Amino acid sequence: MIIVKIPAELETMRVSGRIAANVRDQICSLVSPGTTTAELDAHAARLIAENKAESAFLGYRGYPGNICISVNEEVVHGIPGQRRIELGDIVSIDVGIRHEGYIGDTAVTVMVGVSTLEVVNLVDATRDALEAGIDAARAGNRLSDISHAIESVAVAAGFSVVREFVGHGVGADLHEDPQIPNFGQPGRGPKLRPGMTLALEPMVNMGLAGVRTTDNGWTVVATDGLPSAHFEHTVAIRAAGPAEILT
Repeated sequence: MIIVKIPAELETMRVSGRIAANVRDQICSLVSPGTTTAELDAHAARLIAENKAESAFLGYRGYPGNICISVNEEVVHGIPGQRRIELGDIVSIDVGIRHEGYIGDTAVTVMVGVSTLEVVNLVDATRDALEAGIDAARAGNRLSDISHAIESVAVAAGFSVVREFVGHGVGADLHEDPQIPNFGQPGRGPKLRPGMTLALEPMVNMGLAGVRTTDNGWTVVATDGLPSAHFEHTVAIRAAGPAEILT
């Protein structure tokens, strides 16, 4: 069942979204050569607690980190650890928090002194794909209009969209209906209605679209070993115009 939020719930989600965005931005500012992903995770835990929130990821189906940190060929769900960030890396920071019962979920890919044009283009195209998805997230449109907009931008830039992992509804639970693929034909699926809250999150590979999950049971990597980028916003469908960005 697709849940439509009432105004009070939306206001609480705006607060959760602001907290998630604040944690995301502060962690991104700390991404630098020599820093370990575990150190970034520890900072995130402190920031989440300071905001009187909880990690929505920690303990979720056994996930051991406060946030997800995915480097280079890692697509999503990278577990923080002793890996040191190096010059030339791209680092995806995925933050999910719960505040007063509601989720804020957001991600961004940070470039660490990247000079390779194709990598820069990958990150830019993934960000642009998210923006296109948000613009398509309008009351009266169909769910797959979002999917089609995201895929169109990524493919036009020469990249591949990951198909095994998708965006999703979000609210009191981290993953609610509907699932939102980052690919597909327009004009399909349920109509978007004001008050629907969605996590849109294109995951775009430089090379082939194929992915696999590593032996730790969580970290998803591109099968060809080439870089992957990930951006995400929690949004709310409005009565008119594109979706409101909550994160």
